Amino acid sequence: MKKVVLITGASSGMGAAAVKLFADKGWIVYGGARRQEKIPTGPNIHAIRVDITSSVDNQAFVDQALQENHRIDVLINAAGYGEYGAVEEVAIESVKKEFATNLFGVMQLTQLVLPTMRAQKKGRIVNISSGMGSSYMPTGGYYGASKAALQYWSDTLNAEITPFGLRSVVVQPGATQSAFIDHMVASFDRNTHAGSPYARQLAGVITMSKNYQAIATVEDLARVFYRAATEKRPKRRYFNSLSDRLSANFAQRFPGLWRVVIDRMTRGWQKATD
Repeated sequence: MKKVVLITGASSGMGAAAVKLFADKGWIVYGGARRQEKIPTGPNIHAIRVDITSSVDNQAFVDQALQENHRIDVLINAAGYGEYGAVEEVAIESVKKEFATNLFGVMQLTQLVLPTMRAQKKGRIVNISSGMGSSYMPTGGYYGASKAALQYWSDTLNAEITPFGLRSVVVQPGATQSAFIDHMVASFDRNTHAGSPYARQLAGVITMSKNYQAIATVEDLARVFYRAATEKRPKRRYFNSLSDRLSANFAQRFPGLWRVVIDRMTRGWQKATD
C-alpha cells in the first residue's frame, strides 16, 4: 500500500521540491498552495488549491486525501513567509497575517490529521521552521517569533502524541538558494516608513542578505524533509548542514555573544552601503 503525504507550500521552493521527491519515491502526494497552477504535476501528485489561513480550505484538503486513500501517513507543514522590517514599523495586521500562515494554519491542519493518525497508530508531523527560530537578527523579529513559537508548539505536540506511536519533528533550514531574499526585500519596502530612523540598519541587513552566498538548494532541503518523515528513530530537530546546526545552537546557548556577531556583521554591511 502506497503511503500518503500532505505537503503545504507546494507551489515553490522547498515545498515544490518535496512534492517531486516524495512522488518520485512512490508516495501519493497531496500538494497544497494558493497558486495551484504552480504546484508540480505528474504521477502520484494531486495539486490542490489551499490557503492555509482558511479553515474551509484546510478541511477540504484533509477530507479529499482521506476520502481517496483512507489514510494519512505524513503531514509536512512547509507553507510560510516572512514579514521583515523594524519591530516598531511593521503593521500589526501584517504580523497577524504572518502568524496565521506560519503557525495557526499549521495548528489547524495538524488537528485535522491527528485523529486518523492515532487510529492508524502511526504518523508523523514535519514542521518546517528556520534557523531564525533559534536565533535573531535586526528586522526579523516577527518572522523569528512565529518560527520560535512553531518549535515550542511542535515539541509540546511531540510529547503528547508519542505515546500513540506518532511523532512531531522540526526542520530548521538555513540560507537556501530560493526566492526568499527577494520576498524579504519586498517586505522591507512594504514595512519601512518614509524617513525611517532604522533605514541605515535595514540597508545593512539587505546588503548582507543579498551578498551571502547560500550553498544549500531546495532539493537539498527536500531530502532533509524526506529523512525527517521516514527515519525510524526521528530526531527532534533536523538541519541540512553542520554549520546550520552550530549557528542555531550557538545563538540559543550564547545569545549575548550572538548579538555581538550580528552587530558586527550588520555594521560591516552598513559601511559597505555608505
